[in-house]
Amino acid sequence: MRSAVTLLLAAMLFLKLADIGTGTAFQRPFNPYLDLKILTDGWNLLSGAVGVTEAVGIICAGFLAWLVVTAVLYWSLGGFRRLSGKARRKATLVSGVVLSIGLVALAVQDPDRRGLGVEAEAASYFVNRVAMVREAVADLTRFEDELKQDPVAAGQRFSALAGTDIVLVFIESYGRSAIEDSRYAARISHRLNSVEEEIKAAGLEARSGWLTSPTVGGISWLAHGTLLSGLWVDNQGRYDRMITSERTSLNNLFRSSGWRTTAVMPAITLDWPEAGYFGYDSIHAAAGLGYRGKPFNWVTMPDQFTLEAFERLERPGGHKPVMAEMALISSHAPWTPLPTLVDWDRIGDGTIFNVQTEGGDPPSVVWADPNRVRSQYLTSIDYTLETLGSYMARYGRNTLFILLGDHQPASIVTGEGASRDVPMHIVTGNPDLLKRLDGWNWEKGMIPQPSTPVYRMDEFRQKLVESFD
Repeated sequence: MRSAVTLLLAAMLFLKLADIGTGTAFQRPFNPYLDLKILTDGWNLLSGAVGVTEAVGIICAGFLAWLVVTAVLYWSLGGFRRLSGKARRKATLVSGVVLSIGLVALAVQDPDRRGLGVEAEAASYFVNRVAMVREAVADLTRFEDELKQDPVAAGQRFSALAGTDIVLVFIESYGRSAIEDSRYAARISHRLNSVEEEIKAAGLEARSGWLTSPTVGGISWLAHGTLLSGLWVDNQGRYDRMITSERTSLNNLFRSSGWRTTAVMPAITLDWPEAGYFGYDSIHAAAGLGYRGKPFNWVTMPDQFTLEAFERLERPGGHKPVMAEMALISSHAPWTPLPTLVDWDRIGDGTIFNVQTEGGDPPSVVWADPNRVRSQYLTSIDYTLETLGSYMARYGRNTLFILLGDHQPASIVTGEGASRDVPMHIVTGNPDLLKRLDGWNWEKGMIPQPSTPVYRMDEFRQKLVESFD
């Protein structure tokens, strides 16, 4: 009985610690059925933010604390019998303090169960966690039905876009807060206005609006999968089902309509078997982009190099129309060191950026101060938007650019309860193409307004087909 109770409470403590981790990173509780697979990604995020040594220290400290609390619980359930007098009183005090801290943490984590006894708290907690797992299983069953129903059939599509290159760019951690939060709005609005002036001088126009992302703080591939499949993919289970299905991706819709499809993924450094679902004719991962410079911490290369590499590899003179999906990562945590824009003609193999990789404080210093984190985040978004403005003005001929954030950053940047919306900007030099977006009621220019309509990210695929068929 003593061992069973200890294991029960230790498991509960482990799940609570996991809740804190997923709550901090993704603003939701830990789901044992869906989230075990993302532990590796959690490690990558933590080690990239604070450094490998510090990340190992944090994990070891947390694991050690869990073992100590478990040992105290086990001992306190039977060890009192071997004590007497003053020693028993001290042990009671220590155990009481540990238990009180635990109960306070539980109450803070879930106010709805404040005031419950230990047994009732534990029972309620596990009942809710089991219910969460059951709902996840039921949700995947419903998702199987959704996979069978597709309002967009494969075949010849996008006749209005014939001969036009499509460049779809996901901007890491570019969320609605970057435009509307008072801590960031002035600088980002100024940058977006500058981009608008720059592309206008190059003969381009923009429409901007909002999409609601299925994720926040990370797990970017859920947003990619949602936009490209037209399905709401808000957890790993749905994503795993999607990539093994016959649902036609947006990339494949373009491919079957005559476009050459490519992926430009500077964050991909390992095998990427999931790519088979999307239907790329070519994939340019980190190792294939030709970057010979130093990495910017977790970020393998600056966005400007990624964009220039795409032009070099996929858009030579006389090329077949291309539909490219690209993920820019300079605005990915830990946001230090940060790149700056250089002369496009001097980019070369990327070694020009080496001096930039040696500037700024290490992640362990930046992340010790939340204000520094927010400042670095702001600078990274400003850099990426500046780079995209310069890129579109330089390479925007006969192209439809679709730029959007993948998700909002973590709550350390946005604050608690922030919207899950992200901006989208559609830019082209062909006014007839933009006119086809009139029914979306999106804003002219680069800055969406608070009243601009918001669509879910899974709606975009069908809306794009309907607008340009």
